[in-house]
Amino acid sequence: MKFLTYATTLLGTLTAVVGAVPTRSGTKNKYIRDGPGPCHTPSNRACWASGFDIYTDYEVNTPNTGVTRKYTLTLTEEDNWTGPDGVVKEKIMLVNGKIMGPTIEANWGDWIEVNVINNLLTNGTSIHWHGIHQKGSNLHDGANGVTECPIPPNGGQRTYRFRAQQYGTSWYHSHFSAQYGNGIVGPIVIHGPASLPYDIDLGPFPLVDYYYKSADELVHHTQSNGPPFSDNVLFNGTGVHPQTGHGQYAKVTLTPGKRHRLRIINMSTENHFQVSLVGHQFTVIAADMVPVHSYNTDSLFLAVGQRYDVIIDASPTPGNYWFNVTFGGGFACGGSLNPHPAAIFHYEGAPDALPTNPGVTPRDHNCLDTLDLVPVVPRNVQVNQFVKKPENTLPVELSIGGTPLFVWKVNGSAIDVDWGNPVLQYVMDGNTSYRQADNIVEVNGVNQWTYWLIENDPNGAFSLPHPMHLHGHDFLIVGRSPDVPPGSNQRYNFDPATDIYRLRGQNPTRRDVAMLPAGGWLLLAFRTDNPGAWLLHCHIAWHVSGGLSVDFLERPDDLRNSIPQHDKDEFNRVCNEWRTYWPNNPYPKIDSGLKHRWVEESEWLVR
Repeated sequence: MKFLTYATTLLGTLTAVVGAVPTRSGTKNKYIRDGPGPCHTPSNRACWASGFDIYTDYEVNTPNTGVTRKYTLTLTEEDNWTGPDGVVKEKIMLVNGKIMGPTIEANWGDWIEVNVINNLLTNGTSIHWHGIHQKGSNLHDGANGVTECPIPPNGGQRTYRFRAQQYGTSWYHSHFSAQYGNGIVGPIVIHGPASLPYDIDLGPFPLVDYYYKSADELVHHTQSNGPPFSDNVLFNGTGVHPQTGHGQYAKVTLTPGKRHRLRIINMSTENHFQVSLVGHQFTVIAADMVPVHSYNTDSLFLAVGQRYDVIIDASPTPGNYWFNVTFGGGFACGGSLNPHPAAIFHYEGAPDALPTNPGVTPRDHNCLDTLDLVPVVPRNVQVNQFVKKPENTLPVELSIGGTPLFVWKVNGSAIDVDWGNPVLQYVMDGNTSYRQADNIVEVNGVNQWTYWLIENDPNGAFSLPHPMHLHGHDFLIVGRSPDVPPGSNQRYNFDPATDIYRLRGQNPTRRDVAMLPAGGWLLLAFRTDNPGAWLLHCHIAWHVSGGLSVDFLERPDDLRNSIPQHDKDEFNRVCNEWRTYWPNNPYPKIDSGLKHRWVEESEWLVR
């Protein structure tokens, strides 16, 4: 077990606007409002309300709306369920009766309360609100085994409560093993200002890889085999079977002459997507939940977990156009048995027909993010004196040859959480005897920039790219190894003599998911301004299930002293219910627990 502390560049304390929810009967001030002010118009989306606009640093100042948005998510499962492309799945998990849950929607500064009811039969669950920083609400991050115990099945429930301190597009998903791959996902939209004007918000447009086998079966399969191609790709929960033609294409309607905002989300378990819209360009205005200066492109690469907010100008000839998904990098970051996954963008007033122009295959992004995105609100760090040390290096390696065959390790250890004894239990008890399998990386120092060099198995038999996601923070992408195709078998360790020039400290791209190149390195930085237990993990479900994660334990003493009593009480209630249930659970835990099976133990033992 490693306890690591590495920090430089002391910054001033940032004050986040979190705390008790104001009531409607309370004293109002000019910032309390239900939503955007009159300045937020199609011609001026940069303005939001009096005192708040696109240049406001939401980590310093957030509108105080006095509004709480309440939702209920009820999780159920069904057998022999007919999917959107006509294929019957043996097992599916649903949110409010659908394969994709409802959109959690709020305005910047609102509070959000979500009551999760677990009516699954044997699986626990926890719901992670991807990209939400959870300032002051670490116990609501939804990472079971880290910030909570799972919600037990057959009617267990808990209410998550957090502030919409940020704004933009994100998603929620189960963090119980690979359960989200069975359908427990949904979009999040927090309305706020934007860096470009637009007329129409088309809302979230989620993309997801779709498998006819359950995610649990696929976890077991990938412990000893390479990942299978997805059977299909769903657009906003629907799709067409490539052989039978059953199902229907997702359809998005554009109004001629108008500018449309589209919120693209990759909710996949394994597939990374290259997306393009025939005859149109995308103008990017946000990456993950970070507003950026507008950037034009004819295609985008979306890693698992990433989001792009784009503007689509409906100025071409009205008609029907394919929105295409393709796969790059020699399928090193996913592929599908559907050779041409697509949706239809239909112009209002045009005939209702299939598009006739298939378009051209976009350039191969080679499983790499663009680093050309410039955040509107800047962050600057010092990088010219960065020194690689064991304390700031996170080596990733694939261990082969044991049982299971494939195990992913960071710092020489595969994470394996204890659902009934989460890391936050240790913190609240003042117990520092953490389990090695919790992969704790302790980070102390207040409001300091910390730098983390991730090196991707440079000495392994082979290497794969990984979408690395950090809870509780955005990170700055300070640098990465040279861009080469993932199948090139070129390997790069960070060498300060030659690589220091590759580092960028002046307002680099900032987001919460970034691609770690195959055989290469990635240098990230985040500021220690959010005490909590925050996972950094690969968002490919099979990889985090196999152990590819660490847990940054940030300022544990400050965290312990700041947890409200009602959060402790709710934590203890759910954990007591889970600990009562777990000894009677019929199925074993076979993976890290982060990203359970319903098949009989004897079945998976003989496979």
